[in-house]
Amino acid sequence: MTDTIFITGASGKLGQGVIHHLLERGVAPSKIIAGTRNPDKLADLAARGVTVRAADFDDKAGLVKAFAGADTVLIISTDALDGAGTRQRQHLTAVEAAAEAGAKRLAYTSLPVPETSKVSFAPDHLNTEKAVKATGLPYLIFRNNWYQENLFLALPHAFASGQWFTSAGDGRTAFVARDDIAAAIAGAIVNWPAQSTTYTLTGTEALTNEEVAKLASAAVGKPLQVVSLTDEQLAGGMKAAGLPEGFIPTLVSFDTAARAGDLAVITGDVESLSGRKSKPLTAFLEENKAALG
Repeated sequence: MTDTIFITGASGKLGQGVIHHLLERGVAPSKIIAGTRNPDKLADLAARGVTVRAADFDDKAGLVKAFAGADTVLIISTDALDGAGTRQRQHLTAVEAAAEAGAKRLAYTSLPVPETSKVSFAPDHLNTEKAVKATGLPYLIFRNNWYQENLFLALPHAFASGQWFTSAGDGRTAFVARDDIAAAIAGAIVNWPAQSTTYTLTGTEALTNEEVAKLASAAVGKPLQVVSLTDEQLAGGMKAAGLPEGFIPTLVSFDTAARAGDLAVITGDVESLSGRKSKPLTAFLEENKAALG
């Protein structure tokens, strides 16, 4: 592809990964525009010849200006999980701005089965997907499953106490490495398909938390007991632990979604798009055992 590619959220880990893989695939730095609220954070990319522009999802006029000249715009979903509709508003603003700026193609990072997912912010993704399609532009939607790196949120605390409190039950999650997702997204953008497509980016196996705990215990060398709770009990425990009350329903919804099977789907999209084998969870756990336990 010789078009100019704009990546939002370029100072984030996924955005950085996508840019890295675009460059690795031979995309010229001059054909990449990295968007971020804080351009100073991307001085290293600017030094390599990547164009860096300020891009604030709360400033539509500024986004239209930032997107100018971009043929393909990759909108990486934001992390504004305030429960006040900010995230959806930001996403819709970005979609509208990209279309107004004259983008020829749109790509967006979503989550699996947003139509029925129990994840609290799934409607944000579903409505953004609809907005992307409504532009009439060729599109790619990447429904990203749970990162292996998300286990950094749970396992260190679990190993500290020796117990992993969860309401996921026997639900399974097809954890996938963030860098594998970044490589897949870059591969799809460089080799844009003839038809608009929705990909579901997952790991190659779906495991229960009990199975993850056993693998993590073997890697870290410490015992880890899974304690099954109801959603209500899990929420109560989080509240007692001092977690922000407004964020607790979102955290609990992750386990609810896993229990419902929302995160269990397995596809070959990551490997087919990236052109490489995906990192197995065992490798992630071994590489990060010091930080996890």
